[in-house]
Amino acid sequence: MVNHDHYAETARKLDRFEAVPDDVLCHVVTRDGLCFWVFDRDAMPELTGGNPDRELAAALCAGCPVTDACLELELRTSGEETVGVWGGLAEDDRREVHRVWKRRHINRRTQRGEWR
Repeated sequence: MVNHDHYAETARKLDRFEAVPDDVLCHVVTRDGLCFWVFDRDAMPELTGGNPDRELAAALCAGCPVTDACLELELRTSGEETVGVWGGLAEDDRREVHRVWKRRHINRRTQRGEWR
């Protein structure tokens, strides 16, 4: 079952990428992401929302070595407007993770005195 604790744990795992620039994340994800070189994008199933997309995300991203980097990149670049399958999560789940992820980033910057 996907719940707030799962979203919080997922967001916490992404903290390790905070100092990694977007272009580096993009390079790693496009170089090493299974979806960029294993699957024919035209043959990918249509996304419908909800549980079928959770199953699709899990299946497409199974065994991918860069799911966390992929998720971090998508949260940074698309935020709540995220679409498709990124980081092994369906859209609804990524939107929930984004809320927690964003709060974590704002809180860390506030603690460091970067937000005034």
